[in-house]
Amino acid sequence: MFTGIISDIGEVIAVEPRAQGLTRLTIACGYDPNTIGVGASIACSGVCLTVVARGKEDDRGYFTVEAAAETLRLTTVRNWRRGTRINLERALKIGDELGGHIVAGHADGLASVVARADLNDMARFTLRSSEQLAPFIAAKGSLALDGVSLTVNDVAGDTFSVLVIPHTLKVTTLGLLAVGDAANLEVDLMARYVARLTQRS
Repeated sequence: MFTGIISDIGEVIAVEPRAQGLTRLTIACGYDPNTIGVGASIACSGVCLTVVARGKEDDRGYFTVEAAAETLRLTTVRNWRRGTRINLERALKIGDELGGHIVAGHADGLASVVARADLNDMARFTLRSSEQLAPFIAAKGSLALDGVSLTVNDVAGDTFSVLVIPHTLKVTTLGLLAVGDAANLEVDLMARYVARLTQRS
């Protein structure tokens, strides 16, 4: 589990296609590699990936993960290249502050940016989700974009808007988003469970 509060911005430094549809990615980060266990989960732009190796090179820590074919199909991971910057969050520990909302790191799909308005003190993004995910997005509800916990401002059909404050624009990759870009979207966990219960009643 994660909270959607980004703790570092990593950089993809190697992408290696493997057998059976896997892709191995090595990501440079500011984390001390000695504190990263092999088998640990790290949310990479909202996608929970398992660490298979870690180390240090040229005074820079890194970790390596593998993305399966389904992850590549559903998320922006398929587009990551050497130099791609990604939001990082380590798994929640008992006693950690829950500053955002409960995020599973299981991206449901993509949301595409259809408009961006840079205001005096924040940026307003309007995004379009798939028709399948739109019912799970509600005004004043929570969602995660590229792993960042955000509150939904407005909803109209399959589009929704979020306001992003300057601090978040500075410490995450959301400030790089432009019209036409896609972001990994995870809808609120509770919304999914409520919808499932409603279907069964």
